[in-house]
Amino acid sequence: MAFRAGGLFMPNMNSIVRNSCGYTPTVFDGKTEQMTKVCEYLEEKGFIPKELVRNEVTWFYGNLGIDDTYFSLESAETIANHILALYGAKIFAFTKNENVLDINLERETEETSVYIHTSRPGISQLTGPQYERRIDEKFLDISTTTKAYRLESYRSQGNVSSGMDTQLRCYFVTKCNFVKTDPTPEEETDIRMVGDKTFLEKATDNTLEIYHNVMKAVLQRSGPVIEMFEVEGSRERRLVIGYKQRSTQSFFSAMSDLYHFYELYSTRKYVEQFSNGVTVMSLYLNPLPSSKSAPIEHTIHQVIKEASLIYCLPTTPLQSFFQTNKLSVQEAIYGYIGWLFAQHFLNRLGSEYTSLASAMDPNDPVHIEVLNKIKKRLRSDTFTREYILEIIKMYPDLIRLLYINFALTHYVNPRGAALEPTLSYQRLQTDVILSDDELLDKIKKTTSNAHEFMVFESFLILNKHILKTNFYQPTKVALSFRLDPSFLPAIEYPTRLFGMFLVVGSEFRGFHLRFRDVARGGIRIIRSRNKETYSINLRSLFDENYALAATQQRKNKDIPEGGSKGTILLDVNQQDKDRVAFEKYVDSILDLLIVEILFFGPDEGTATFVDWASAHARARGAPFWKAFTTGKSQSMGGIPHDLYGMTTRSVHQYVLGIYRKRGLKEAKITKFQTGGPDGDLGSNEIKISKDPIVDGSGVLCDPEGIDRVELKKLADNRLMISHFDISKLTPKGFRVLVDQQNIKLPKDGLMFRNNFHLTTSVSADLFVPCGGRPESVDLNNVNALLDLNGKPRFKYIVEGANLFFTQEARIRLEQAGAIIFKDASANKGGVTSSSLEVLAALSLNDEEFEKIMVVKDGMIPQFYQDYIKEVHRVIEKNAELEFECIWREHRRTNKPRSIISDELSLAIVELNESMQQSILWQNVPLRKAVLRDAFPQLLLDRLGLDSLLERIPESYVRAIFGSYLASRFVYKYGTQPSQFAFFEFMNPFYAKIDDHYS
Repeated sequence: MAFRAGGLFMPNMNSIVRNSCGYTPTVFDGKTEQMTKVCEYLEEKGFIPKELVRNEVTWFYGNLGIDDTYFSLESAETIANHILALYGAKIFAFTKNENVLDINLERETEETSVYIHTSRPGISQLTGPQYERRIDEKFLDISTTTKAYRLESYRSQGNVSSGMDTQLRCYFVTKCNFVKTDPTPEEETDIRMVGDKTFLEKATDNTLEIYHNVMKAVLQRSGPVIEMFEVEGSRERRLVIGYKQRSTQSFFSAMSDLYHFYELYSTRKYVEQFSNGVTVMSLYLNPLPSSKSAPIEHTIHQVIKEASLIYCLPTTPLQSFFQTNKLSVQEAIYGYIGWLFAQHFLNRLGSEYTSLASAMDPNDPVHIEVLNKIKKRLRSDTFTREYILEIIKMYPDLIRLLYINFALTHYVNPRGAALEPTLSYQRLQTDVILSDDELLDKIKKTTSNAHEFMVFESFLILNKHILKTNFYQPTKVALSFRLDPSFLPAIEYPTRLFGMFLVVGSEFRGFHLRFRDVARGGIRIIRSRNKETYSINLRSLFDENYALAATQQRKNKDIPEGGSKGTILLDVNQQDKDRVAFEKYVDSILDLLIVEILFFGPDEGTATFVDWASAHARARGAPFWKAFTTGKSQSMGGIPHDLYGMTTRSVHQYVLGIYRKRGLKEAKITKFQTGGPDGDLGSNEIKISKDPIVDGSGVLCDPEGIDRVELKKLADNRLMISHFDISKLTPKGFRVLVDQQNIKLPKDGLMFRNNFHLTTSVSADLFVPCGGRPESVDLNNVNALLDLNGKPRFKYIVEGANLFFTQEARIRLEQAGAIIFKDASANKGGVTSSSLEVLAALSLNDEEFEKIMVVKDGMIPQFYQDYIKEVHRVIEKNAELEFECIWREHRRTNKPRSIISDELSLAIVELNESMQQSILWQNVPLRKAVLRDAFPQLLLDRLGLDSLLERIPESYVRAIFGSYLASRFVYKYGTQPSQFAFFEFMNPFYAKIDDHYS
């Protein structure tokens, strides 16, 4: 896939627009009268001699060059107190024989806030007051279309005293008063409709035009938009930066750190908010008089290039290193990425773990569980995040050397190109460049113990395995790295990944893993209720992602796409930024997709975002944008899983299969279900089944059966059980909500909900987990699902929720007599639906797709309706085939069904790969005979096989060919077929060739 840039505008340095000050200076007409009141107040207080009052006031008003905005905002009393504080500071400096003042004045209200402090050009915030960080946190980062603040900041033109070389920096924060708070789509591109009234009064026509153009660009892009202008008649440069509100944090103060690093200082700064959700920042930058750095053209250009890095990660634990010039911006952020990589992948299990794993029985579920517990303990206890960071901070010189090693491969400009002589590039040109072996030796000699060595060795491992990155792209919104997964130890991750992405943004970190070149899987948002939960989620993030992708790989055995999965862990303080994090995650992965085919889908927390992802892929020029995401809304030509109950179609086939094999009547079965009527799988399972329900979404429980009419009403409207009319419960029924505490039952609501499936007093014939966190049942708690006689409290279990049970827990339950079908077999309706959605999108051109797959104004095209029926048929047929095969194989071998499920998946996946590369594929008539069976008949009737083969990428057609033959063969003959089985299986296809040509 080839995409155009979508984030940062880089100005043409040869056609720069010239402009003067972009704002009309504030003129305060009541200045003279105010001065009189200030003098009267100061004379009354008596702290300044009366004969000096007029002189101090006149100097303050006239010589400092403070903008009239200050005098128009403040009362005479406040200004007098500020002058008094300035006078006292000068006396204190005189007594200390110092020529520098330290003044910090502030006033905060809901409507306006003022901050004034002494400031010398080029001095970073690290050594001065932290007003900019406070302004970010209290005002700019929280700005929304309904509550927003604008900022004006000025450096005084004169010194605070004739004998002191000190200026004042002033910040004025005011609450916005928009012309239109809620603009229409037509109005949101009109700056005079979405602007703040004060801004519109003060901005010049030139500024309005510049901001208008930047604002429109921001509305169409994902990341920051930057333009640069010369200020006529000076060396000053004006940077104008636009971005979406709340799409980054601490950006204003971080930009100050950035330009200070390049020995620039600002005379004026503005931040304007617009009611269409856009923020525009304007910085007027000058080189320090004493600066010996490159010409301002080069330094400004570097600031522009690195602004997107700062936008992606405004603050990191290594921030102080570039604030104090110990590391460049790139080096500090690279060090942060290395820190994250070390947290997840530092090899800390050691040879002892390997020896122990080799000595234990790999087929013993108890041994496997013990090893997993040891692995988690070793990872969390040996190297904590804090310990790794402490080590990294000890050796900034090693970070610099490792950064050079990284940059030599991935820096966007090759040696010999015309480059600005910035510090980072100069290091690439002048620093000693070490080979990998020399660098490893340097690390050994520099670090003082094995732990320190291992931390920095992981940086080198990271460098060696980065295949692609957007680190140096000026259009990024988050940092993404395409990694070669070969560094993962096979003992922990036995099935090798085909590809992996690491994505890092200011609100999140995430992974995307896939097991095949052509792959599809959902993207999951992971939230954390508190810091402790966040730490747990962080430690398990990659392993959970790997397990989910592996499950997806096993699920996808029937379809062309291999298994993949994405996870986005929201930062502990950014739990409300799910949409922002998702958009950055998708956009940054698109930065790296050039020729790859990768399909995304919905998962927990992202179902409502996939429409945007598909539209964004189209805007960025992705040729397969229609298929880029699945589970889209009908208006985008998608097939919503929840609306058509796709996942439930497969899960319920296993329920019906058990009833059929056991001769059970559905109406007489008691049922327990986690995941209630508000969820996709839970609501559809309620609607499609007829049995009484014992529901665990909240908790809602009725041993005599929950009222079906009331429950179906909730399911139809996707409402949580908090909306259930409890008058419909029988005397034995009850409801416990997650926010209830100190209730009659002996637990708070949250704990009761999370552990209700383990309550020993609850039992049912059938258990269908339709929601819950991974590994809700493991070897530590699985015995809670057994009664006092060791018999399972649930006779039959169909695992709808992914990874609800560990494999060891499943086997333990089967040994106790339960019949259990695992997630990778039962929960594959959604992936089948998504695969057929992808196929339709790849088969139809844009015009055809718009006509027969897009639902407009509630009118559903006939082809779309028929295609949904075809999808249902395929889901149910695949589920039935696998159910029958597992049932048959269990009777033949007496193996646990959970193990048989894995064996079937492995057999199909391996045979699929062989089929794609075999001589069978080279036999064109045979290939077409197979594909006529594999393609949906609707598509064949409409387009014909030859058109399909022309339109669909060959790699995808190969995958269809391989997956269809492999799955049908294994389902029919099992995992140990006779030596003649394959010939028997292929005979009907050869017969079709003969019929076709006869």
